[in-house]
Amino acid sequence: MKRRSLFLNTTASMGFIFLYAPMIALVVYSFNKSKLVTVWGGWSLKWYGELFRNEQIIDAALLSFKIAFISASVAVVLGTMAGFVLSRFTRSRGKMLLSGWISAPLVMPEVITGLSLLLLFVAMESAFGWPAGRGTSTIIIAHVTFCMAYVAVIVQSRLSQMDETLEEAAMDLGAKPSSLFFLVTLPLIMPAIISGWLLSFTLSLDDLVIASFVSGPGNSTLPMVIFSKVRLGVSPEVNALATLMIAVVAIGVTAAMWQMRRQAKMLEKQP
Repeated sequence: MKRRSLFLNTTASMGFIFLYAPMIALVVYSFNKSKLVTVWGGWSLKWYGELFRNEQIIDAALLSFKIAFISASVAVVLGTMAGFVLSRFTRSRGKMLLSGWISAPLVMPEVITGLSLLLLFVAMESAFGWPAGRGTSTIIIAHVTFCMAYVAVIVQSRLSQMDETLEEAAMDLGAKPSSLFFLVTLPLIMPAIISGWLLSFTLSLDDLVIASFVSGPGNSTLPMVIFSKVRLGVSPEVNALATLMIAVVAIGVTAAMWQMRRQAKMLEKQP
């Protein structure tokens, strides 16, 4: 039993070291005074100041957050509708076809998705004159295309587990189909919708491959700017930016865990 416990602890420790040692090194070197990333020159906040004075990174970050917010919001609306259709219309002949269309972006390589969207936008520009070149709008459309697939899967899963008798009871009490959805169904699936929005926001903010295909001059997202800088060598400013992103994620995860524990304690105290 002790040997098994020692083996499990050793394996878990090695896994955590493998996952988090690079992040710890990145955070430490973000405070490096030297311009050379591999040479330690002492502790300094110099590169954080340089980061906030770098207009290219700031503009790219603002553009990425804007695209991620719009893409996640649109993807939630379309994905919720698709998930509702897949969950409710089980006997429809076109369900398998619709399910395949929605699931395709989940398994399709990003290179194929980006290339196909680029060809679509070029063909549309030739035929209709829109979109006139590639820019923010084409990136948003591309991100909505693959983000809504994740939302649809999450919402469909939540609807399949939901007790339909609640909707039937509301209809027996005189609720109309429109009010039934907004007053009964929507509140019940709201956790899934919020999860889908957060996942879509993260995927859009993190995307590099698809955005590289469908973006145009002057519309570089934050991952594209970081990738272009890393190709020329890791910059201390990139380390500072990554450290700030890690801090934001850590604070968010900690706050979520604290809220979950608080709710669990409140439920335990209830008679």
